[in-house]
Amino acid sequence: MIQKLIENIKKTNAPIVVGLDPMLAYIPEHIQKKAFAEFGETLEGAAEAIWQFNKEIVDKTYDLIPAVKPQIAMYEQFGIPGLAAFKKTVDYCKEKGLVVIGDIKRGDIGSTSAAYAVGHLGKVMVGSKECTPFDEDFVTVNPYLGSDGVNPFIDVCKKEKKGLFILVKTSNPSSGEFQDQLIDGKPLYELVGEKVAQWGEECMGEEYSYIGAVVGATYPEMGKVLRKVMPKSYILVPGYGAQGGKGKDLVHFFNEDGLGAIVNSSRGIIAAYKQEAYAKFGPENFADASRAAVEDMVKDISQALNNR
Repeated sequence: MIQKLIENIKKTNAPIVVGLDPMLAYIPEHIQKKAFAEFGETLEGAAEAIWQFNKEIVDKTYDLIPAVKPQIAMYEQFGIPGLAAFKKTVDYCKEKGLVVIGDIKRGDIGSTSAAYAVGHLGKVMVGSKECTPFDEDFVTVNPYLGSDGVNPFIDVCKKEKKGLFILVKTSNPSSGEFQDQLIDGKPLYELVGEKVAQWGEECMGEEYSYIGAVVGATYPEMGKVLRKVMPKSYILVPGYGAQGGKGKDLVHFFNEDGLGAIVNSSRGIIAAYKQEAYAKFGPENFADASRAAVEDMVKDISQALNNR
């Protein structure tokens, strides 16, 4: 699957991923009203609204982007109907040729980790038949429990030719409370990066491993170090736009071949119509605003890479 991601990035010339993280506050009133008229102000109504919101954004952007990253918590908050909307979103994006990164941040051990892995990346046995549950192409994994929590995911990835993005240095302000702590003179995030590189060596595609890392755009100097620590790992870079990351901050996340990183923007794209720069589109044309935001993000990152 890492090869498909790289092929999509080369085809679109856009090393970006759109985070499909729908909150009801992002969804224009006309979509909510239509969904509530059909299903009421219920969990089913909310799920229908986020599905229709996602679908319109995907329809307007899929030709510009290589991948999407739905954050499962934004769907789980609406219970079983929300999870159904998550699955519909995953399937629809794959129909459009997009790589789907399930942002699930799971991290457990043994049979629990194996269950998460087959549920999101693999197949589960039901009697004598194999069934495919959520079927993302990549998922995010929290490595805090060590190899016991990661190996079951790696096993499924090898079998299914899918991939992982393992949390190494996250973009949130308090990440340093643990991730920056020094151990034998090295910050913890660097040790985790070394472990990601080690896991990745046994899961190589043609150029890059399908075991990647999450490193926040808000910490470009740390990204520079981690790029050297994990030369064959793709880096998923959250924190662009709404969290403060800019194209010029991101050049160190990429290798000299212009590959090796994919940059995420969530509300900066899906809620672009709420920003002053795209207000002219209005709520009725929210997906056109999202398309314009994607085009501007691609231009910003391309210019930064060309000028490095």
